[in-house]
Amino acid sequence: MELKEKVEKSLDKVRSSLIADGGNVELVDVSDDGIVKVKLTGACSGCPMSTMTLKMGIEKVVKQDIPEIKSVESI
Repeated sequence: MELKEKVEKSLDKVRSSLIADGGNVELVDVSDDGIVKVKLTGACSGCPMSTMTLKMGIEKVVKQDIPEIKSVESI
């Protein structure tokens, strides 16, 4: 399984709670050096807590699942 597929599976774990709050996360890119770029959509895109959601939620889960990922960034 390639890295992008692994990241997508990992994002699926947090996606349901984001959808429950009216938002979602979209995978944009995974770089060779372990940087994941995502786009927060729906209610998440304008939420003041979106940075915390990104770092404490999404990034934490992705890094636990895939140790070679260094960070998750929102574009």
